[in-house]
Amino acid sequence: MIRRDRFARLSARLLITGLVLFPCGCGGEEAAPAGRDGTAPRTAAGVDAAPRSPADSGSGDVLTTLPVEIDTDREHLFYLHGAIIETEGRRPTHPEFGVYEYDAILDSLTARGFVVISEARERGTDGKAYAGTLAAQIDSLLHAGLPPQRISVVGFSKGGGIAVWAASLLQNPDIDFIFLATCVNWIERWPTIELKGRILSIYEASDPVAGSCSELFAKCDVVPEPVELELHVGGGHGAFYQPRKAWLDPVADWIRESVPAD
Repeated sequence: MIRRDRFARLSARLLITGLVLFPCGCGGEEAAPAGRDGTAPRTAAGVDAAPRSPADSGSGDVLTTLPVEIDTDREHLFYLHGAIIETEGRRPTHPEFGVYEYDAILDSLTARGFVVISEARERGTDGKAYAGTLAAQIDSLLHAGLPPQRISVVGFSKGGGIAVWAASLLQNPDIDFIFLATCVNWIERWPTIELKGRILSIYEASDPVAGSCSELFAKCDVVPEPVELELHVGGGHGAFYQPRKAWLDPVADWIRESVPAD
């Protein structure tokens, strides 16, 4: 179970911004197929400012593969993008939701001090196979001495489905998994996954594509208990196409809750 004092502190911070946070039961699934992806306007309120330089922000590094030398004192974060990047490139425009600011999201994550690992996947990437590659990368980090509490996987839409499958493969209760707008109507079709990890699900209330993961979480018991956050910022599925503080701040808070004390 998630410690109640941690849940209370995170809830208090999020409720100030009008968000809804609640604990869930848990269950499992295979990686979701690609859904529609989109974005809110570039100038929307709550979008992170332009990235600062490393000298004044303490920002981390953006990598496409594992670092040669592992700094075991740093938090390492894998960001898994939505399917539209596979077909339309690094800065695609969805006809309904707008521009996906993939690089701006990566910059905003590094500005929070994380070592960010992310690559633009190839067209038609098999989510289950990619999750196996991701799990192998994480195993390499663990074997290099990086504590599991310093490893996080953040996946949006199809990337969230990949994160779900990776959590099932790794079976490590101390790794952070954040599912962003991940759960669509694929839950009944793949009953084979058993989730494990510190799991946070975030979705936007106005999203016509993906919603609550409560049905997924109801399929099995997971330790620790997952938590789900419902946003009310607008933009539908595209709420996660911008580096919005509404989801970036909870992600950073969730990860730092698990970092071991020095």
